[in-house]
Parts: sequence; C-alpha cells; structure tokens
Amino acid sequence: MVNLVNLPVAVIAYLIGSISFAVVVSTIMGLSDPRTYGSKNPGVTNVLRSGKKVAAVLTLFGDAFKGWITVWIVKHYGAAYWLDAFSVAMVSLSVFLGHLYPVFFCFQGGKGVATAAGVLLAIEPVLGISISAIWLIIVFVFRYASLAALITVLLTPFFYLFICGYNSIAVAIISMGILLIWRHRSNINNLLARRESRIGDKKDKIIHGSDSSPC
Repeated sequence: MVNLVNLPVAVIAYLIGSISFAVVVSTIMGLSDPRTYGSKNPGVTNVLRSGKKVAAVLTLFGDAFKGWITVWIVKHYGAAYWLDAFSVAMVSLSVFLGHLYPVFFCFQGGKGVATAAGVLLAIEPVLGISISAIWLIIVFVFRYASLAALITVLLTPFFYLFICGYNSIAVAIISMGILLIWRHRSNINNLLARRESRIGDKKDKIIHGSDSSPC
C-alpha cells in the first residue's frame, strides 16, 4: 500500500533544500550574489572567493544543516506518521534536489556537497563523519575541493553498503552520487586539463553589492 504521507513530506523537504544559504548569507552580509562571479556556483567554495571566510563558514553550516535536520526528523520521528526507510530515502533525495534546483532562486543551485554531507550525517553518523574526514584530508593535501568531492562520492556507496547493506536508502545515496558527478562535470574537465582552481588561489577582486540578480 502506498503511503500518501510521503508526497507532502517530500515536497516540504524539497522546499527546505531550496533555501540557498550561499545567496541568503551573501545578501545579509551585503556581498555580491555568488551566482554572478567566479564559477557562478552558489556554494561554499565560490562564496569563499568573496574574501569573507565567515560567509563561507555560514554557508557551509546552513547547507549542511538543512540536509541533516530534514532527514534526521523523518528518521527519528517519522514512524509515528507511518514513515519508513523508503520515506527517509525519498526525503534525502528531495532535500538534495532542492539544493541543486531551488525553486526560490530560479532553479540555480549549488553542487550539493555540503547538503549531501548533512544528509549522510543524519542517515548514519559514522558514515557522515568518515566521509567528511576523507574530504577534509584530500582538500588539505591537494587543495582541490572538487577532487575531494568526487573521490568521496565514489567511496560513499561502498561505505554505506558495508555498514548498512543494500536498501532504498542505498539507492538514494547512489542517485545523489550520480547527480553530484554530473554537477561537477566542468570541474572534471578542468582537473583533466589542469585548469582547476585550488582553494586559496588569488582571484580578481570582487566588487560587493553591485550586481543584479541573475533571475
């Protein structure tokens, strides 16, 4: 029997995911819209190009938190509303899709790394912490955020299958991984051509607060 509660819960998860903290934080702090400079990606790495580390940290926390809190609530309180593992999988994918294609911001979203990390932390804390640690190590050694993301994306399904086995949540994790790789296709080309920017590279000065909305 189909659980009709899944649909509205998935819609709510998508709407929560559609809150782009890169844009929200930049607007509050009087910075340029991250969709108008650098890689034009509303994510942590591009916000860091603004020169405001606090804005980047807040973006990271916000994007990760929205993924974590959405899935955590369904996982821990969903049983009272007949929500099961399939519901957790659906919500995980929905909040992630919201980040990638936010309805509130012209469907111009980020690449989903921070939100995916938050989702994984909610699904299985050991998995989320392990993957985040691997990401940090790769970033520290090579200073390529995209390379770290791609490597952790490839490792995550194997880690989950080893810890929890194959289920609907595994399918959601694999789907998120495929989408993450797709969103990083330009980064893959740049890495192969050795044109990818490293974290900390000097960038042209960004004039804050002078841009217009890309919408």
